[in-house]
Amino acid sequence: MVRQAKAQRILTHDQIWVALDRLAARAGLSPSGLAKRAGLDPTTFNRSKRVTSHGRERWPSTESIAKALAATGASIDTFARLVDDDQGGGRSVPLLDFALAGASGAFDEAGLPSGKDWSEIALPAADDSQTFALEISGDALAPVYRDGDVILVSPDAPVRRGDRVVVKTTAGEVILAMLKRRTAKALDLQPLDASLAERTMPTSDVGWIMRIVWASQ
Repeated sequence: MVRQAKAQRILTHDQIWVALDRLAARAGLSPSGLAKRAGLDPTTFNRSKRVTSHGRERWPSTESIAKALAATGASIDTFARLVDDDQGGGRSVPLLDFALAGASGAFDEAGLPSGKDWSEIALPAADDSQTFALEISGDALAPVYRDGDVILVSPDAPVRRGDRVVVKTTAGEVILAMLKRRTAKALDLQPLDASLAERTMPTSDVGWIMRIVWASQ
């Protein structure tokens, strides 16, 4: 386990994990996205893996850290610096796997994060207090977004024609799309999933629509 430190001091469990979170943020990834890019099990760096059910601390292995560094092109010196500073850390925002976005209780009536499935991620671009992040699962949205990409969604950003947006219907469906046209009666959407046809959605079927303001690509 990694307990080496610069200046010959012992690093704590929390410091090592914070450095890994910051390493992921520098690459625009969630902890699971970093693990996947490093060729590891996607849950390797998840918060749930950091402490056992009995409260015992779990440390990342030197092998997993080495693979994470190689995957992001970072050096061990960079990793050591991330222990002590906020380089690339950004503000923490709520994070949800996009595959869970349509689940009941994932959002409140205003379209804000709700429920127990959300975690957190530190990202370099998070300007308003309501911003949340979604992690893409699978390659159905490629080449626009790929497995492990993270997108930031802003409830406060104005939505205009040509924007990439997240739309939740009153029936609970969550769609990533480009907004082609918006009128008082309907939305014209081009889903980012290339297998889906252009879609016109009555305004009465729209629970909320929010703009994607940043992506980790």
